[in-house]
Amino acid sequence: MLTLHELTYIHPDKELLFSNIHLTINTHNKVALIGNNGSGKSTLLKIIAGELTPYTGQLKADAVPYYVPQIFGQFDHLTVAEALKIDTKLIALKEIISGNATEENFYKLDDDWTIEERCQDALSYWQLNDIDVGQRLESLSGGQKTKVFLAGIRIHQSDFVLLDEPSNHLDLQARQLLYEFIRSTKTTLLVVSHDRKLLNLLNTTFELSTNNISIYGGNYDFYKEQKEIELLALNQDLKSKEKALKQAKEKEREALERQNKLDSRGKKKQEKAGVARIMMNTLRNNAENSTAKLKGVHTEKINGIRQEFQELRSQIPEIDKMKFEFDGSHIHKGKLLFSAEGMNFSYNQKPIWRNELDVELRSGERVLLKGANGTGKTTLIKIILGQLEPQKGTLKRQQNRAIYIDQDYSLIDDNVSLYEQAQLFNETGLQEHEVKIRLNRFLFGKDSWNKLCTLLSGGERLRLVLCCLTISEQAPDVIILDEPTNNLDIQNIDILVAAIQEYEGSLIVVSHDEHFQEQIKITRVIELI
Repeated sequence: MLTLHELTYIHPDKELLFSNIHLTINTHNKVALIGNNGSGKSTLLKIIAGELTPYTGQLKADAVPYYVPQIFGQFDHLTVAEALKIDTKLIALKEIISGNATEENFYKLDDDWTIEERCQDALSYWQLNDIDVGQRLESLSGGQKTKVFLAGIRIHQSDFVLLDEPSNHLDLQARQLLYEFIRSTKTTLLVVSHDRKLLNLLNTTFELSTNNISIYGGNYDFYKEQKEIELLALNQDLKSKEKALKQAKEKEREALERQNKLDSRGKKKQEKAGVARIMMNTLRNNAENSTAKLKGVHTEKINGIRQEFQELRSQIPEIDKMKFEFDGSHIHKGKLLFSAEGMNFSYNQKPIWRNELDVELRSGERVLLKGANGTGKTTLIKIILGQLEPQKGTLKRQQNRAIYIDQDYSLIDDNVSLYEQAQLFNETGLQEHEVKIRLNRFLFGKDSWNKLCTLLSGGERLRLVLCCLTISEQAPDVIILDEPTNNLDIQNIDILVAAIQEYEGSLIVVSHDEHFQEQIKITRVIELI
């Protein structure tokens, strides 16, 4: 179905993304493409889709792939038909039916007489019955835009489909439709995703790095098991190499001590024997040269072992290098932070909730906020934060420190550097070197301290927010996370989960990622209708 041979891609700024990539995907195979943030997964999909040209290498596909891109609003200026590249056929069909049966219209239609029926069927499957193909994408929600492109799979009937983060923006019901499609389809799939449930539906996992694609013959859970075995072996190699380094240093010390004793003993004998000064100088120089040569041999060996040790250490996953160290919330567990009885809020005199809400939040809870689009999740969050007041019902708030983290990490000021951003949270007056130590803990080395925040990836923005929270005088009493995993790769989701597991305060989460919900140990669900 697909073969890549010695594929290399270099960014326009001359930065190498990956090189000499070899890849084969057989017909009917369902493949997950994973890799660290910035490894080039989306770029590789665009190359296969024909949207980017590789620097070198060959690509051969037996079918024209259908590509479902990540949605960032880049198609807002297009209609649904234009985005799906079926506008020309639909216009030609309409012209022919209306009597304008020109050769040009027949050419444009290309005998695709069922295009309109397939379009209606596909939009219906993805619950887009109210969407018109002439409607612009800017009028649709993020989930609707994603479903439009997923509908294109049925419309184009391609034998080979590329999916880039297809579950982003989808609610639980739409995700179930996606999962069922992946389970049942005979189409060849290549999927980039951070959705663990989706990844476990795929039968092969490819891991992309700068110089290689590693193949694991199973789903994501199988891949994780293999990686844990590899990590265990890596840690054993590290311990062995660390032990060898200590032994080499000890041997160097013992050898030099023996040499110094021999030199000292020889010098005393020569002095007693009355050896001439010129001969003494020659013998001393010979001894010094012998010691230097001995030291050089040991230094070369130690440097070799040290380099091997550093190379092994660089393979340790980033999450294992990080330290969170959140300060605890000053509010004791179980204290009532927020309570509302008979609460409602209206937009244009229309109540947003069908029934009045009775809601409470206690310190230390982990609450999942559920509800379809338009059920008022954002409104409830703003009321909890004190940004809105309900128009009906009674409300009590206890003083607390709350932080709202949206999926774009808007807490970060794009116009400042990483170091300046960290200083914005430095309420206790940490010294410059202490702030930079914290940045280092979150994998921001000195080369990145002056980098503008606007240049950060989603995963880097997450790490910087977590870093800022540890620099702050005290961890927030309440953290509200709004679809936090949407723009993160798997590795950065693991980092977020590790941070949440260490955090002791209250948590309110809006998320459709079931695996993420399980990992952060949700204690209660508030469902809005």
